[in-house]
Amino acid sequence: MRSLFTIVLLSLSFTLVSCFDKSKPNYQYFPNMYESLPYDTYGEYDIFPEEQSALLLDDRTISRGFTPYDYEDSSEGYSAAKSDLKNEMSYTQENLAEGKQLYTIYCATCHGDKGDGKGYLVEREKILGVPSYDDQGRAITEGSVYHVMWHGINTMGSYASQMNNSELWAVTHYVMQLKDDLEGNEPREFETESE
Repeated sequence: MRSLFTIVLLSLSFTLVSCFDKSKPNYQYFPNMYESLPYDTYGEYDIFPEEQSALLLDDRTISRGFTPYDYEDSSEGYSAAKSDLKNEMSYTQENLAEGKQLYTIYCATCHGDKGDGKGYLVEREKILGVPSYDDQGRAITEGSVYHVMWHGINTMGSYASQMNNSELWAVTHYVMQLKDDLEGNEPREFETESE
């Protein structure tokens, strides 16, 4: 009797399993969720208000995390940034250490570890004409350094996509320290956290 029960149970199980097809479920409680209608994002359909399925962005929209930079990529913009733009990030050991780390990653291969324009690529003659930070003809400022990193200049490309604003300002602090070291100026005093 027990073996007959086992045989019947196995045959019933085999019948149920053999009729099951994973690609076509037996019951669809919400068929529109299984087979939805695709809509083109900006297509014209009668069911959507104003005949569009997605709303257009406003022209003044700014992406999250992006801070606009108001100085244009021209010689006038460079001059304005050089004279008017000031670093608002506090000059602390932490910010300077972050600037040094980022400088080593992004800048030292061309500008050199000391800012003298004798980086690895310059020594290998892959890039020529990288000036030193103490070059009197350039007379760099915080604003000019930030502007050049934002827009790029000559063969140097922009770093605005690799670093955010605070990282760019940290590198600017470190570049200005390298400039002071090259010119033999007194080291700048660190600001306290309350300032």
